[in-house]
Amino acid sequence: MLERVHLVIVREVARQGSLTAAAASLFLTQSALSHTVKKIEQQLGTAIWDREGRSLRLTQAGQYLLSLAERLLPQFELAEERMKQYAAGERGTLRIGMECAPCYQWLLKVVSPYLTRWPDVDVDVKQRFQFGGIGALIGYDIDVLVTPDPLNRPGLRFEPVFDYEQVLVVAEEHRLAKVRYVKPEQLIEETLITYPVDTDRLDIYNYFLRPADVVPRRHKTIETTDIMMQMVASNRGVAALPKWLAEEYADRMPLVSVKLGKEGIAKQIFLGTRETDGAIDYLASFVAFARESNWQAARPRR
Repeated sequence: MLERVHLVIVREVARQGSLTAAAASLFLTQSALSHTVKKIEQQLGTAIWDREGRSLRLTQAGQYLLSLAERLLPQFELAEERMKQYAAGERGTLRIGMECAPCYQWLLKVVSPYLTRWPDVDVDVKQRFQFGGIGALIGYDIDVLVTPDPLNRPGLRFEPVFDYEQVLVVAEEHRLAKVRYVKPEQLIEETLITYPVDTDRLDIYNYFLRPADVVPRRHKTIETTDIMMQMVASNRGVAALPKWLAEEYADRMPLVSVKLGKEGIAKQIFLGTRETDGAIDYLASFVAFARESNWQAARPRR
């Protein structure tokens, strides 16, 4: 019979790369773990590992068990963590994954009143899921995903929380600073600065440049918004950002935001959650706080 401990061992051996390292991680002797490994294979009636000298390589059956372990074990671990929190009279931790790099400032406006309302809930922001959070949400590594690009997946729910416009940000002395809107061909000679995201996931490429078969002269990536805006303000390139964020930086830097195309690029931010978590009160409350938030009211007036 397949047991949870079997999945734990398969996952740990795969993580550590050897029985010796896995045994140390699991607080077992190597001989005890070797015995357990043989017993697992005997119980299941199939080889889980091929032995190559001192190293182990997963068989096809082992690969299946590893994928099963990576799906199921995080759910067990989360359930155990929440049971401990309930037993201690705590509500738990809300883990938020960011798939929208410029949305961090918006998130801070939501988190502040949320923590006041829910003093027994901690918030943890997972920036490492910034550019691929659907898998993290499905795998129970996060509880909420902030994304502008929802994907239909069984068991997931995406709710729009606010609308925004994507604009081009340029320096005040830039040649495009005074135009009513930018045409794609006007970026042919420009250096476009973006976050380190695949171009297939960048709105300025998908909705503006590619439909016109235009490629900028140079594409440069920068991880942080502050440095990106410093580069743009120094006239070292142009960038595409949500209008609310561009206007906040324009309050303190010589920057101008310009509409992308005559009609502009309209977008929405969504919060993704698991359908099975719908009854968790503090999670539903966070979604409500996000939906009711007003970025424009929160940003300082000029």
